Amino acid sequence: MQAVILAGGKGTRLKQITGDLPKSLVDIEGRPLLLHHLELARSQGIHDILILTGYRADAIRDVIGDGSQFGVQVTYQDEGESDPLGPAGALLSAFELLEDRFLVFYGDCFMKVDLQRMLACQEQHRADAVLFVHPNDHPHDSDLVEADAAGWIEKFHSHPHPDGQWFPNLVNAALHSFDKAALQPYRDRWSSGSIPRKLDIGKHLFPMMLADGCRLYAYRCGEYVKDAGTPGRLEKVIADLRSGRVERDSLAVPQSAIFLDRDGTLNVEVARVRTPDDLELIEGAAEAVGMINRSGYRAILTTNQAVLARGDCDEAGLARIHAKLETLLGREGAWLDAIYYCPHHPHRGYHGEVPELKIECDCRKPKSGMVLQAKTDFNLDLNQSWMIGDSALDIRLARNAGMRAVLVRTGKAGSDLSPGEAPDYAFDSLREAVAFITGTGCR
Repeated sequence: MQAVILAGGKGTRLKQITGDLPKSLVDIEGRPLLLHHLELARSQGIHDILILTGYRADAIRDVIGDGSQFGVQVTYQDEGESDPLGPAGALLSAFELLEDRFLVFYGDCFMKVDLQRMLACQEQHRADAVLFVHPNDHPHDSDLVEADAAGWIEKFHSHPHPDGQWFPNLVNAALHSFDKAALQPYRDRWSSGSIPRKLDIGKHLFPMMLADGCRLYAYRCGEYVKDAGTPGRLEKVIADLRSGRVERDSLAVPQSAIFLDRDGTLNVEVARVRTPDDLELIEGAAEAVGMINRSGYRAILTTNQAVLARGDCDEAGLARIHAKLETLLGREGAWLDAIYYCPHHPHRGYHGEVPELKIECDCRKPKSGMVLQAKTDFNLDLNQSWMIGDSALDIRLARNAGMRAVLVRTGKAGSDLSPGEAPDYAFDSLREAVAFITGTGCR
């Protein structure tokens, strides 16, 4: 397996820190960022490294050499400084040096990721390319993707995003894996001049591949990948390293989560949320989710959505509703690590219902199917996790899954609880509930 590192950028935004060095050599805790990439690759059995250089290639070679002192074998492809090719242009120019399957790292991002797990995902789905995607606290200025329920990418949305539209907080991060064969047509077109010489991967190459019918898979993962390309973001990466956040985000470490109900907990309770217009955040809900994000707990949404079984909206409609939810949260720097929903409803006989969804299932709350899926996806320790909701279903789900149960007095406010049935704790608002969980250190 080969790792290709895009290290051609000048790093104008970091110049006050790096001086005349390329941004991939910015210091992070006493070592150049590029060296962190080499160590990540080597730690997972990847020793063949191709570094694509441009600005100050000599400085990179002086630091890294042939890689032998770091336990890897490094080769270089230099695009020169006078005519930068962009990330995709640099990749296509190095086509003859690429292995049949390879990873791409961006030289200005810091990451701690299980690379073999991501590569196994590509093998499982037989994808032409796999994109590491995740939510972040600044989706408004990030390149976003839309994927179907199975994870196949359907659309790309480069920033800036138009006003008045809702987008999922699914950010195209700086880590990809490719099958070389899928790039052959673009190498040919690039060499012939039929596509521009200077190309970006996210803005140009991936949309072209998608339009041509290539299979691009969204690998949604909560492990640590952060842009370090500005002084503020670099400072945040260093703070996350020092606090242990980078290590805690590794899926090798058991995670703790705060599970959240949707209707009546995050958004105002209405009869049924059928369209994005029906969804309105409860005051303070975004702040509460942001508190979860900063605490190190995973923020995971679990919601029964019988509107699908009833035929009130379809999967695309629910995706638009959740895109609005994620956009509203993202405007306040908050995000959900994952959204799980149950589309089923067991009772038949409604006009317009979808028969195949009118079934008994294992995922409809208070059954624990959604929580158990999240447990697998995030390596969760449910004994150290919490459920917050406004109804008896949420309290019973917590009991069934072995979590602590918190009631919020919004929405139904627990009006459907049976006599003698009680949560572990109750609060007037989501913010108070999250402040209690994260502020006391209870785990």
